Amino acid sequence: MIHPEAKTDKKPFVDPQVSMETRSDGSILLNSEITLENNYARCVGEWLEYWAQQTPEQLWLAERDINDQWQRISYGEARQRVVRIASWLLTQNLSPEHPLVILSDNSIEHALLMLAAMHIGVPSCSISPGNSLMSKDHAKLKGNIELLNPGVIYADPIEKFQNALEAIASLHDGVLIAGSNSATLMGATAFADIESSDNESGVMSAFSAVTPDTIAKFLFTSGSVGMPKAVPNNQRMLCSNQKAKELVWPMLAEEPPVLLDWLPWSHTFGGNHNFNLILRWGGTLYLDDGKPTPALIKKTVRNLKEISPTLYFSVPRAYDMLVPLLREDASLREMFFQRLKLVFYAAAALPHHLWTSLEEMARETTGQDIMVVSSWGSTETAPICTDCHFNATRSGVIGVPIPGTSLKLVPCADKLEVRVKGPNIFTGYWKQPELSAKAFDEEGYYMIGDAVEFVDPERPELGLLFDGRVGEDFKLLTGTWVHVGALRMAGLEAIAPIGQDIVVTGHDLDEIGFLIFPHPEECHRLCPDLPTDTPLETLVARPEIIERVSKGLQTLKTNGGGTSTYATRALLMSEPPSAEAGEITDKGYINQRMVLARRADLVSALYAESPDNRVITLNTQP
Repeated sequence: MIHPEAKTDKKPFVDPQVSMETRSDGSILLNSEITLENNYARCVGEWLEYWAQQTPEQLWLAERDINDQWQRISYGEARQRVVRIASWLLTQNLSPEHPLVILSDNSIEHALLMLAAMHIGVPSCSISPGNSLMSKDHAKLKGNIELLNPGVIYADPIEKFQNALEAIASLHDGVLIAGSNSATLMGATAFADIESSDNESGVMSAFSAVTPDTIAKFLFTSGSVGMPKAVPNNQRMLCSNQKAKELVWPMLAEEPPVLLDWLPWSHTFGGNHNFNLILRWGGTLYLDDGKPTPALIKKTVRNLKEISPTLYFSVPRAYDMLVPLLREDASLREMFFQRLKLVFYAAAALPHHLWTSLEEMARETTGQDIMVVSSWGSTETAPICTDCHFNATRSGVIGVPIPGTSLKLVPCADKLEVRVKGPNIFTGYWKQPELSAKAFDEEGYYMIGDAVEFVDPERPELGLLFDGRVGEDFKLLTGTWVHVGALRMAGLEAIAPIGQDIVVTGHDLDEIGFLIFPHPEECHRLCPDLPTDTPLETLVARPEIIERVSKGLQTLKTNGGGTSTYATRALLMSEPPSAEAGEITDKGYINQRMVLARRADLVSALYAESPDNRVITLNTQP
């Protein structure tokens, strides 16, 4: 199974070992030379059972209550409550055809429900709160419920989800559970009532029947391309992924990790990678009630002033908001870097100026260097397929294949499309056989839709670079391919620190343009004479801001590489990306296609024959 008896040589990571085979058709196979033995846990529940026995008093989860106080639960307490909840779930006729659905932010009850269901071999599905709370028509949520046909639905607080529950009421006959934060039951069963019985023998009998092929959970894809699809994650996927992590991150065995994390459990990064890593190693997870949004980042800062994590996982948008605050607040820097072993980013490439800022602040604060690392994967891969378990030469390196996972790199236009196979890969979408068949090639490799490139083709151990989504790239009228991922990163560096994100335009046109989501705090910093409450619409019209963007455009052109490597025009947007409209995912990743569709009027403004004063061009002079 686990266990932390294996001592480390004090190196945080294992040196990358990669084999590479180039085939006659031009495709390349990449594999780790570190063997993934079939000795990992049978199921996630084994980790809970182990730590409840070995370290029952160890803090597992902590969350803030309505009075802003930390509520805590240990591994021993968690195991007791899981058994009681699972005892009730056994009476509900649940199965993969009638799973448990969870409508809630991350919470202790949310975690206990997930583990209780897994303990008896019943899948759960944490559905993104955005589908319930930010949608007017609840179309995605209705599609989720129709596909799953849940036997039990948990909502917390239930009144917060009232409109969503009414919208799906005719689509299921499941039992409703009201979380303990609910002010009213609304006809639902109280959470306390499902913890009232204790059938440990029945629970453990069901637990012993769980196999690596048992579906542990359903996760929905983000829906960045088409409607979300339900991805069954079986126990083998989850457990083999953590075993691979163990083999390349030996530092995890040195001390139980401590995380402060906001990443939602409705997505694989937070719900599989981070949640399972804590459970696997008997660590502690503080649930961050903040998020990388202007309204909630202050909560993250407040939490980081109390909790010093040993590892920190987040997305580039979060670091973009956090770095200026770390720079300005010495006490925040001290707490953040005090015990931190590494900074981890995923979901998108981290702009280089943020990378260097984190390294410099860590060195200044602690006198020690800090690792900034990443990995790559998806909902269908539980999640990691590659891991950067070494000092990368630059930002954007996603690492090398993890043990047990094979990569196939297939020439596609002038890119390398990456495909994956391994025990961590799903077997098909739930109840969508046609989509499932199209997801795999003739050798059984999952066609994930991403592209990569080598840091150095002669030295595969230096890792791969994420080269964007194959479907995001487009051609100019000249027939030249525009690689959106690489150009977005180059653009952000060129206009730094103005841009929080960039959407690349120019599909079937002569020239490239940028729609820029500006960074409010950095714009304010560059305009110190203006009041702090100056609207963004006013800020982006300031000469200081326009000049910075204009110079950035010129820098891109001067760097050379042809018309596909620079933009001739840009427009700073005063409206932030809309999560409700699908412009930004729960993980903070910009959906390029959705922004272009929703803001077609701005694209037209960019390319107008006589552009208005919002458009910044290579020749713009403030």
